[in-house]
Amino acid sequence: MKGVKPLPTLDLVIKIGSMALIQKGESAMDYNIFQRLGSALRPGMLLVTSGAAEVGRLDYIARTGHELCGDPEQDKVDYCAQGQTILMNNYRRFIRPEYGMRQVLVEHHHFNDPQKQEHIRCLLQRAAEQCAIPIINYNDPVNQEEVRKMELTSRRAEGIDVVECVDNDETAEVIAELTGVKTLLLLTSTEGIYLDRDDPSTLVTLISGDSVEEVRFKVTGLMGSCSGASRAGAGGARAKLAYAMRAVEHGTNVIIGHARHHIEDLLNGRVACTRLGVGVE
Repeated sequence: MKGVKPLPTLDLVIKIGSMALIQKGESAMDYNIFQRLGSALRPGMLLVTSGAAEVGRLDYIARTGHELCGDPEQDKVDYCAQGQTILMNNYRRFIRPEYGMRQVLVEHHHFNDPQKQEHIRCLLQRAAEQCAIPIINYNDPVNQEEVRKMELTSRRAEGIDVVECVDNDETAEVIAELTGVKTLLLLTSTEGIYLDRDDPSTLVTLISGDSVEEVRFKVTGLMGSCSGASRAGAGGARAKLAYAMRAVEHGTNVIIGHARHHIEDLLNGRVACTRLGVGVE
């Protein structure tokens, strides 16, 4: 109909890692990152955010002068519960005021059941149509690791393929597959994937091929050079590549780059990063 603006479509999933939100060596949130990311978000974009545990931990220390010293898993749950509200408050602070913001807390079972998958997909699509931006995170505060692993083991014993989604790189990949977006952007505290993480000159800028099989062959070879992670408990470059490859297999191109860069610069290849995909140049 003439004069009617087309509805936004889902075309980009962005995932930002925990340490990308923290000032290196300062043990404080990097508000420049929140501002740069938040102001760039538009309807049709989906943000998967890590950081609740680390932000909650820093906030707890700032208020009490010490860390929690109980069971490590319970401490993480408590930090996440405290950090979630801080994350949402900071994203809302910088997202343009004409756009709504919707918190979407997910767990593994939402993606291991077709009906729940469709519920999530429709929720995310409606957000784009209603000029709102979903902020997605794993619902750590109500997740119990032992119960989760038992559930997943039971489903696997039945021959069912399942996802766990505790690693938000996996959550982002699953969301990208569910929504069929063109691009998955993984924001980190480095410029991308390195052959030698201690040598910036070894940045791998392109992992491409004429087929999925060719890209997979290159990714598998590159994994042998990957080691280490940005923090304890993180999957590191090897896991990130594995989830990126899964996205490529489902038809999504992947960009891995530093969170200090503007989204448009990363999408348009104006800054250093790692790009993966079939036919990517």
